[in-house]
Amino acid sequence: MSSKRAASVQRDTQETQIKLQLDLDGTGKASLVTGLPFLDHMLTQIARHGLIDLSLEAHGDLEIDAHHTVEDIGIVLGGDKQGICRYGHAYVPLDEALSRVVVDLSGRPGLVYLVEYVRPRIGDFDVDLLREFFQGFVNHAQVTLHMDNLRGDNAHHQAETLFKAFGRALRMATAPDPRMAGQIPSTKGSL
Repeated sequence: MSSKRAASVQRDTQETQIKLQLDLDGTGKASLVTGLPFLDHMLTQIARHGLIDLSLEAHGDLEIDAHHTVEDIGIVLGGDKQGICRYGHAYVPLDEALSRVVVDLSGRPGLVYLVEYVRPRIGDFDVDLLREFFQGFVNHAQVTLHMDNLRGDNAHHQAETLFKAFGRALRMATAPDPRMAGQIPSTKGSL
């Protein structure tokens, strides 16, 4: 990890073991091993569109189901908020699908997830788990996140536009703001 805005996190529970390295000043590289190919595909979207280098190895109790693994991966994402823009937003289309994501790295957890998938599964992957991923992220990164799928006829496209928009909104929100160097972007002085 070459930048000051990089982190390594390890989380070990009785249900999952997760190792994460991320660099907010990366180039969008992803090395992912979760045991969940569709989730790897979605996390690649965050890395690529967020220009975040992401290395993740997760082992979970997939023999039960994917819930703990997906949620705990969301939990391990987060970080310091000094000198950043704080707010970010993005609209992303993919063919017929369109999603909007707005993020505030506020220090307060809140998720508004307005997504009605056209089917309950994408291959073997239960789409309900995508909300669990974002809820885990929101709770532990202490951010406010609004996610809206505005339209879509294909569940894969719906999910992919959400993850791409999330990556782009996160890139905007975590971008360095030289005018805020060493400061927290809040009138309270803390987030």
